[in-house]
Amino acid sequence: MASKFDFAPYRRSTVGFDRLFDVLESAARLEAPESYPPFDIEQESEDRYHITLAVAGFRPDDIEIVAQNNQLTVTGRKADEKNDRHYLHRGIATRAFERRFQLADFVVVQEARFDNGLLRISLKREVPEAMKPRRIEINGGENNAANDRLEAPRDQAAA
Repeated sequence: MASKFDFAPYRRSTVGFDRLFDVLESAARLEAPESYPPFDIEQESEDRYHITLAVAGFRPDDIEIVAQNNQLTVTGRKADEKNDRHYLHRGIATRAFERRFQLADFVVVQEARFDNGLLRISLKREVPEAMKPRRIEINGGENNAANDRLEAPRDQAAA
């Protein structure tokens, strides 16, 4: 069941959220979400996250991880194996996949580990000092009036 939601009224009344609405609109266009490979997203702390993908049947050489423009793409392609095996049932999926994750601003990939068929990607939010909130001192008012009175006699004494 596809539903269309119009974000135009929100676009007119907000500033700087264009990318958010683009992401929401692209998510709404997806009819059936891809379910392979299964994954978990874990928040370790306020600024640390882990994505774990179950990629049984793949080797680290078969997987590519690319982070670009606030998007993390994990792609898996199994090399064609020419073997003489005859399967009665093949339940371990080794089909090619591409899984995309939208990252928030300033979230960077720190490392990726492969262990026991699980791919674990560690992420960290690293906000630059220039972007962090800082307290601004207020000039003027009573403090400046007191400073002006103290400086005035010195100026007259020097003259």
